[in-house]
Amino acid sequence: MDATTSRGASSSLPLHLIVDDALALVTPLQQSFQRSQRLCFGDSAPGEFPLAANPSIVLHVLTSCNLDPEDLAHLEATCTFFRKPANFPPDFDLSMSELAALDLCQKRAIFKPMTAHERELFKQCCGGSWKLVLRFIMAGEACCRREKSQAIAGPGHSIAVTASGAVYTFGSNNSGQLGHGNLEEEWRPRVVRSLQGIRIIQAAAGAGRTMLVSDAGRVYAFGKDSFGEVEYGGQGSRVVTTPQVVESLKDIYVVQAAIGNFFTAVLSREGRVYTFSWGNDTRLGHQTEPNDVQPHLLTGALENIPVVQIAAGYCYLLALACEPTGMSVFSVGCGLGGKLGHGSRTDEKYPKLIEQFRNLNIQPVVVAAGAWHAAVVSKDGRVCTWGWGRYGCLGHGNEECESVPKVVEALSGVKAVHVATGDYTTFVVSDKGDVYSFGCGESSSLGHNTITEGNNRHTNILSPELVTSLKRVNERMVQISLTNSIYWNAHTFALTDSGKLYAFGAGDKGQLGTELVAQQSERGTPERVEIDLN
Repeated sequence: MDATTSRGASSSLPLHLIVDDALALVTPLQQSFQRSQRLCFGDSAPGEFPLAANPSIVLHVLTSCNLDPEDLAHLEATCTFFRKPANFPPDFDLSMSELAALDLCQKRAIFKPMTAHERELFKQCCGGSWKLVLRFIMAGEACCRREKSQAIAGPGHSIAVTASGAVYTFGSNNSGQLGHGNLEEEWRPRVVRSLQGIRIIQAAAGAGRTMLVSDAGRVYAFGKDSFGEVEYGGQGSRVVTTPQVVESLKDIYVVQAAIGNFFTAVLSREGRVYTFSWGNDTRLGHQTEPNDVQPHLLTGALENIPVVQIAAGYCYLLALACEPTGMSVFSVGCGLGGKLGHGSRTDEKYPKLIEQFRNLNIQPVVVAAGAWHAAVVSKDGRVCTWGWGRYGCLGHGNEECESVPKVVEALSGVKAVHVATGDYTTFVVSDKGDVYSFGCGESSSLGHNTITEGNNRHTNILSPELVTSLKRVNERMVQISLTNSIYWNAHTFALTDSGKLYAFGAGDKGQLGTELVAQQSERGTPERVEIDLN
């Protein structure tokens, strides 16, 4: 979706409005296509159809085919018809490709409520082109499953969001984090009825706390009433047992929330990052009290660069940024273990660019922050990991730390599309729907079970291994979620493209969505959760 490629692919074109001089940049294939562009304006042989005769039909085709921004940019480069003013409302000066990009933006829930002034500011923030705005929106949809079904494996409790935006919760409920108005555990998925009529597009789970984001940009929170609660601490004794709107965020249209240890972060529609708490000693570029309920804009390098995804780990935050020149990753917070990716273990009070991706010629498209390590998927399907390598969670065949991102060579034959990280555990999903895992094998959360594979299911996996137990399900996996906590036994969810949800790992609190056999506290093989997320 971005304007650059890697791994030796042919060069792409910038997504800005392209002028005639840019035609010198196109590939020989595109140049050969130019020889036929006379057909666009009617200088054609009998029986040939000129595009210019029915521009409204062309616009309809472009928008109904859901072309990505790079496709639209290539059309501008290969044919004058697509880059000259189209003379269509709402802006008669826009090219056909720009109009198509604008129409595709208008189909998105986060774009529809914007005023004309807000849209223009949004466009300038993204680089001055509707194609760049579309790239920004699509990048966020791809890495966060925004407006799609999703499952979240929290610390002891679980969240499932259907494609229509209904929310189910189950598992531990000691702080009211299930949102049902009580403190009782749930061993089966139960819908949060107080959210009826509200479409949820994203969810986040922390220790004893849940946050939900609606398609109207509102944030609902319940459980421990604190944005900066440590996983085991004395603050935040008040609990909220039903979803409540976060009042301090009412003036910010939020599209994603992330809960880390000591702090919470949210991402606005315009790509700005706000954080709560953990600001004493200016750890995140601002000074606050631990129980602060006011959002603070993350200052520094990201103030003028839109962010499409945030990921929160143990005392640190990653931000996937979308610039006109390509995608990049910034990190801020605690640098122990090298998890910030800058080649050192020092803390960073302000967001700092991870430069190693440019050295590796990698365009990041998905970022994941584990407790002590991090991972990225690139546009060409490579996987990079860095941070604390304990139990083999980096997938490099050892337990060494890496202070800068390093390509997982064992996955060189796999094109990855999704990555998830937890407490010393990593999962990768391929474009074929296969799942690979590596790292700590405790709680059977890696999916490698002794009964079927002859290994100790608690054995640590130092290099990526295919999760054959999911392969046997005979479904294409699209998302993995696993517990990201250093205090809770982990469980894992695997979501299929047909909306089926499978669970394995720790289940002593009902977080797997099914009751276990007597004396069991975990499940080593995936089992279907009785809920249809599509």
